[in-house]
Amino acid sequence: MGSKKKKKEPVTHYSRPKTKSVPAGMAYAGKLELTRSGMGFVVVEGLAKDIMIKPQFLGNALDGDEVRVEVLKMASSRNGRMEGSVKQVLKRNRVEFTGVIELNKHFAFLVPEKKELPFDIYIPEKLLNGAQQGDKAIVKVVEWSESKRNPVGEVIDIITHDRANEIAMKEILVSNGFPLTFPDDVIEESERLSDAITKEDIAARKDLRKDLTLTIDPFDAKDFDDAISFKPLKGGWYEVGVHIADVSHFVKPDTALDKEAYRRATSVYLPDRVLPMLPEHISNQLCSLRPNEDKFTFSAVFKINDKGEVKEYWLGKTLTHSDRRFTYEEAQEIIETGAGDHAEVILTLNKISQALRKARFKNGAINFSSQEVRFKLDDAGMPVAVVVKESKEAHQLIEELMLLANRTVAKHVGDMNYKGNPIPFPYRVHDVPDEEKLKPFSIFAGKFGHKFDLHTPQAIAASFNKMLEMAKGKPEQHVLEQLGIRTMAKAVYTTENIGHYGLAFEDYAHFTSPIRRYPDVLVHRVLQQCLTNDIHPIKGLEQMCKHCSDQERKAMEAERAGNKYKQVEYMQQFLGEEFDGVISGVAHFGFWVETVETKCEGLVSVADLGDIDDFYFEEAEYTLVGHRTGLRFRIGDKVKVIVAATNLDKRQIDYQLVVEEPKKKKGKSKRDLF
Repeated sequence: MGSKKKKKEPVTHYSRPKTKSVPAGMAYAGKLELTRSGMGFVVVEGLAKDIMIKPQFLGNALDGDEVRVEVLKMASSRNGRMEGSVKQVLKRNRVEFTGVIELNKHFAFLVPEKKELPFDIYIPEKLLNGAQQGDKAIVKVVEWSESKRNPVGEVIDIITHDRANEIAMKEILVSNGFPLTFPDDVIEESERLSDAITKEDIAARKDLRKDLTLTIDPFDAKDFDDAISFKPLKGGWYEVGVHIADVSHFVKPDTALDKEAYRRATSVYLPDRVLPMLPEHISNQLCSLRPNEDKFTFSAVFKINDKGEVKEYWLGKTLTHSDRRFTYEEAQEIIETGAGDHAEVILTLNKISQALRKARFKNGAINFSSQEVRFKLDDAGMPVAVVVKESKEAHQLIEELMLLANRTVAKHVGDMNYKGNPIPFPYRVHDVPDEEKLKPFSIFAGKFGHKFDLHTPQAIAASFNKMLEMAKGKPEQHVLEQLGIRTMAKAVYTTENIGHYGLAFEDYAHFTSPIRRYPDVLVHRVLQQCLTNDIHPIKGLEQMCKHCSDQERKAMEAERAGNKYKQVEYMQQFLGEEFDGVISGVAHFGFWVETVETKCEGLVSVADLGDIDDFYFEEAEYTLVGHRTGLRFRIGDKVKVIVAATNLDKRQIDYQLVVEEPKKKKGKSKRDLF
């Protein structure tokens, strides 16, 4: 990773004092996390341990809320944890809930179905919006007084007659705190915006509309937030421009539009829909780099050769015009056949990108390239086929140029300072692996013949890449990739630049997707300040980074839930049928199997293995072991399973193991029974 950016040692802002040194009544602000038992814990930055909140002291605070908590009991010597009471909700994690309408004469209540709220939502008659007794609805809280137990809500969607899978997708979004609709003032503000280009705009920007410009995106994409321009120069050099939709031209700080975009912080991608960060008028029209339209863009333009060597770069606001839209499939066909529209340009860009990719891995980047599984849906949203998407050179062409732009922007800002200090900037960072997490994984990988060198971060990366290359095409490939990713730190947004370990970049930020990621909007704003030498640091930027990281995590959880629902929906048609599978996870209560053909994961319970043996769990080995037989079920093992049951409400598939006649030979391997 180099020596320029050194990872700072973790700072402990709070040392656990002895019990009597913490006065009762002391208040803290933090994030509330609720357990299934109803016990709460407030996570306070700087405290060695969370503050415990018993159910009777939660007030009307909910999971994920930011709260002010008052200490009731000082830390005991037994667990070193203070106890407290929630005195104020500073920021609600979510304001929309699903449930059933219970109608009274002049008012109603929404009764939550899934115990997401410990109380009902009061709905005045004027805010029922046509909801009737027993209707299933989504209600938005419009008033939540600290002095009243029941919040006041308004019905925003009646979903009684929606399809079951439509209801499920909406519930997934709502339960993760993502609002289904935009407030009226946000829609009105977005509709007033115009993409008209004035003389002042032309004077203030570099006009690149005559340069050949292309987009390459998925076939079903609606928002095109990046485009590539190409111009041959003398001496084997090329001018390659990475042009990004200039969202910051339309979304100004502190407007209703900006506040809503920040609140969402990301678009959410479910199997059958996209919940956008910005209203469609912006994401699909004003900012989408559609063919044959002049657009406002923010660009990184490189003088580069086909070896991926950058001689110089330019950053700034531009005007561009997309001449041709390619799908990934169309671009890939040109790469493979050498023929098609702008074939020479596509082939040259691909050569440049592959050179950049090779240099990145040579520098220590980790080549995680797991398969992307998507479902083909019919008009009713029902999955009818599984589509496995793999990263091909057309995808890598765009990916490598985006990475180049992202790290160039981050380094450009990182090399500047403001009043002798680094400019506050939302970096995208990825910490080095935790050795304690790596040790059991390296032992497990060793059982498949992969050796790990854990002495340095660079050696770890090299070991990962060697393992991934050797495992390619083998049954254990997917499992090793997934487990390997789990051992890694999570990439986050922060103003502290510790570099990006997985990409092997000392400087990295997200610049290339401002339509769907709020941090990119922030990056554009800070970069523009640097380019115009008009620097005024964004206040509270680190807290904004944390919020964006939190929202990204929630979006990923929603996406996983949506995919799992579609897996269950798809496998319903195969009840009683047999599939080849690979064990993808193991716990004390059973093991998960991912089918080879459909890529759908389900559970084989230990309760269903009782006829074979009683099993115990070896956590370090990711293995279930039979007490009598010594039979072992470990991650990566091949098995045959039957689809026994599916449960859409729980998003759960139950498999039963197919047991074959044991072979007549000694030994205690699972393979003796299959």
